[in-house]
Amino acid sequence: MAAEDQHHFITGVAGFIGSQLADFLLQEGAKVSGVDDFSLGCRDHLSEAAKSTRFKFFERDISEKDNAIGSLRAATAWGQAPDIIWHLAANSEIAAGASDSSIDFKRTLLTTHVILDAARIVGVKKVAFASTSAIYGERNDILGEDTGPFLPISNYGATKLASEALLSAAAETFLESVWIFRFPNVVGPRATHGAIFDFVARLKKRPKSLKVLGDGTQTKPYLHVSELIDAMRYIVRTANERRNVFNIAPDEAGTKVAFMAEQVIARVSPGLTIAYTGGDRGWVGDVPRFRYSTERLRRLGWKPHMTSDQAVLRAIDELAAAAGL
Repeated sequence: MAAEDQHHFITGVAGFIGSQLADFLLQEGAKVSGVDDFSLGCRDHLSEAAKSTRFKFFERDISEKDNAIGSLRAATAWGQAPDIIWHLAANSEIAAGASDSSIDFKRTLLTTHVILDAARIVGVKKVAFASTSAIYGERNDILGEDTGPFLPISNYGATKLASEALLSAAAETFLESVWIFRFPNVVGPRATHGAIFDFVARLKKRPKSLKVLGDGTQTKPYLHVSELIDAMRYIVRTANERRNVFNIAPDEAGTKVAFMAEQVIARVSPGLTIAYTGGDRGWVGDVPRFRYSTERLRRLGWKPHMTSDQAVLRAIDELAAAAGL
């Protein structure tokens, strides 16, 4: 199907990743509709998409069933029945979910349950889902898609894992295809949280030192948002099983928090000291290190152009520039 004949529906469309996916799809010539309640998303993120007559936005809370069904029906009436739902709406702040478990239940698990029910009612047969490394829990081995048992240590990871299970069940009843993307740490413009985002925000206040949670040895793979979107689109185009599950990440071990802090300081406030809070993790539910196997994705034919460190350095420049630093 030609791009101009496709209709993509994005939940969390005003978010960090959702808004940039919308821009990418519109550049391809597709129709794009989306929904967001701005609990984490930002209206400014939609400024480019809003210029297009092929974009339609609905401001609604899709944890409520009527809103989810209404959004999909309105999107269908505007263009045509969506060919695919990109379900990106979720709580993405692990620490917030540790303090209040209802946040992850409502924004992640309930939105998945409701959007699947709405898809069944409206007749959408394909769903792509943003999952996470947090479903694996805390492990020392290299994480393949079939690594188990899955024992998440955060409500965030638990509700993403439960969402994967709901999608798998839906693939047995009414969905033709499900794509599950297990994200690494994603960086780049329009970020609303994360270590680089936090460091830049703190340095903008001109502190005497940069506070860094943990001891700086936390090491994880980082992927630039532009490459993440390229990978997701490639997987949807290429992987054609009923259930398609992929880790997405660069191949190497990843980047240390200390490296990120040092590079943000070098870019924004040279010479500033770092004040580590200590311990091997930043917050309750934080997995201090993990490493993916991306063999399945490589066999499919995709790999990133940037290393983890390169993605981090590019994101530092982008977020510092956006902050006027």
